[in-house]
Amino acid sequence: MLLGKTIVLGISGGIAAYKAATLCSRLVQGGANVFVIMTESATKFITPLTLQTLSRNPVYIDTFDELNPAVVSHIDLADRADLVIIAPATANLLAKMANGLADDMLSTTLLATTAPILVAPAMNVHMYAHPAVVRNMELLSERGVRYVEPGTGQLACGYVGKGRLAEPEDIVRAAEQWFAQGSSWKGKKVLVTAGGTIERLDPVRFLTNDSSGKMGFAIAEAAVNRGADVTVIAARIQGEPAAGIHVVRVESAEQMLEEVLSRFDDMDIVIKAAAVADYRPIARADSKLKKKSDRLVIELERTTDILQTIGQRKKGQFIVGFAAETEQVEHYAMDKLIRKNCDLIVANDVSVEGAGFNGDTNIVHLFGQEGRIASWPMLQKSEVAHRLLTLIAERITDKGDRG
Repeated sequence: MLLGKTIVLGISGGIAAYKAATLCSRLVQGGANVFVIMTESATKFITPLTLQTLSRNPVYIDTFDELNPAVVSHIDLADRADLVIIAPATANLLAKMANGLADDMLSTTLLATTAPILVAPAMNVHMYAHPAVVRNMELLSERGVRYVEPGTGQLACGYVGKGRLAEPEDIVRAAEQWFAQGSSWKGKKVLVTAGGTIERLDPVRFLTNDSSGKMGFAIAEAAVNRGADVTVIAARIQGEPAAGIHVVRVESAEQMLEEVLSRFDDMDIVIKAAAVADYRPIARADSKLKKKSDRLVIELERTTDILQTIGQRKKGQFIVGFAAETEQVEHYAMDKLIRKNCDLIVANDVSVEGAGFNGDTNIVHLFGQEGRIASWPMLQKSEVAHRLLTLIAERITDKGDRG
């Protein structure tokens, strides 16, 4: 899984830095092209020459020490990385990452990269449990940073507890799992709906909702990253989708229904994240409605329920529905799951700050046939998407194992 991958290995200044030599060696043995960035403090524990010899690449320490005049080193490394591993990650470095500080080569590169980041913390047991460190790690997790949990045992400071750097083999295994994830859904066809549908009153006015499509596109991007063939049926959205996602644009609930049904039979997984209008105007004016009185009465009719329709038609597809509620979240989510024959419902209380439409975060509760199966704190929508797909994969596997 590591063969041909470019890994940036960041080493910060803790006694556990000596383990980075073994980690670097294991990554190189696995076929990775490893570039090491050390903080100044890290060089007090292990020499750059050691890492240079093991990685067979220059070791970077000073942001202003440009080894190759053709590039800006921290930008070049940030762009080339398939994965960034920080081992050990000290409390100081975690604080820099959480607060966006860039005062050395490593922290500057971390701000510039869009590659996934895998962090292996190491510090005193009381430091690891300090509220500031806990909050920094939570914040980074919300932004999509992954962790290799520290071990419990004798620490260099003399304490016994949690805070010991994970073993190099465990960190390598976590890196391999990350890359394996990239092909775990290869061959699977995934359909995602996103955004808020539009039901027109006339050529210039319409009924819609606050959905931005961000959750749907985060799910689609996560599925692409796992190797899936992804199609998004998108209504009104904000922003542009990531590369590799086939997008079909629609406007109304009826148009979305048609596009979903035309593809449904070929799909393995369908995730209905769109906010679809429940009602539409019975009559749509061909020209702009003019003000003629103090009141305007608009008669509405029900739209076809897309989720319920595909739930009735499914033949082995794994179907995930979304439920945006403002009260009795569990009651309405379970009712929706049963009535519409879904495999999972992702529910949130959109009246809660950080869980509503338009934002980059969400707070969700997951429901299966057995009831509530998970509740996640406020997370970036990208992290919600990653966790959701992991849960889907687990339940598909379990479903297959049961025959």
